[in-house]
Amino acid sequence: MKKWILALTLASGVLVLGACNQSGSETVAESKVGNVTQEELYNVLKDKYGNEALQQLVYEKVLSEKYNVTDKELDAKVEQLKADLGENFEATLAQYGYATEADLKETMKLGMMQEQAALKGIKVTEKEIKEYYEKSQPDIKVRHILVADEATAMAVKKKLDEGAKFEDVAKESSTDTASAETGGDIGTINTANSGQFDPEFVTAAFALKANEISGPVKSQFGYHIIQVTEKAEKKPYEEMKKELEKEVKASKITSEEISKAMDREIKSANVKISDKDLKDALKPAGAPHQ
Repeated sequence: MKKWILALTLASGVLVLGACNQSGSETVAESKVGNVTQEELYNVLKDKYGNEALQQLVYEKVLSEKYNVTDKELDAKVEQLKADLGENFEATLAQYGYATEADLKETMKLGMMQEQAALKGIKVTEKEIKEYYEKSQPDIKVRHILVADEATAMAVKKKLDEGAKFEDVAKESSTDTASAETGGDIGTINTANSGQFDPEFVTAAFALKANEISGPVKSQFGYHIIQVTEKAEKKPYEEMKKELEKEVKASKITSEEISKAMDREIKSANVKISDKDLKDALKPAGAPHQ
C-alpha cells in the first residue's frame, strides 16, 4: 500500500483549476457588494494550486501518448488497495483528499503510467532475476481466524479438527471482522504482495499444503489459525522470467526514479510553459525556483 500512497501524491482537489477557463468576465457568483468573475476565481486557484494542477495535467497528456492503463488493470489495483486497507479504505480516501473512488482512480491511473515510465529506466541482471525466482513462492489462497491469545487459538483449532466448518468458526470467533464476514478469506498471497502481511504469518502460510490447517501462529496482531485453500505449482524459470523481471524492476522504483522518469518524458515532449507565474511547475522537488 505504501508504494501506491507514494505514487498518489496529488490530491484530487487541485484538479479544480483545470476545469476553470480564463474567459475573464463571466460571473460565477453574485452579491449586493459585488460579483466574482471566472478570472478572479482562476487567479485565486492558480495562486493556491497552480503548480500542482498544471503538473498533473501536463503529466497526463505527456504520458498518455506513450503509456496505456486499461480499465481492467486500474480496477485490479483499486481492488487490491481495498483488500490491503480493509475497513479503512473510505477513511484513507478522505485523508488523502479524494471525495470519491472515481477521483482516486483518476490519480491512480497517472501513478500507474508514471510507474510504466520509471520501469523503462531501470535495469536488472539475469543473476538478480534468478535469485528472485529462487526466493519466489507460488500463489496461495488463504483464509484465517484471528484471536487474542494462544489458548483461544488452541480451542479454535480443536473445533476445526472435530469437523466444524472453517467459515462458520471464522464468523463466530475471528477478531478480524473484515475477513470474518467472508469466512476468514484474505485472498491470494504471493511473492509480489507478501510484504503487505506480517512476516510470521506469511512464513507459516507458505509452509502449508493445500487444505492443511495450521496450529496457532503468533504475529503482532494476535494468534492466527491459517488454512491454505489453494496452492499453485511453481512454474519453470523460463516461463516466469518476463513476469519476474518486471517484479524485480518494480521493487526498485522509488520517488527519485519516478522524478527522473518524468523529467525525461517532459524533455522528450518538449513541454514549454507560457504562463510565467507557473514556470516552475515542472521542476523536480527540491530544485531551486527562480
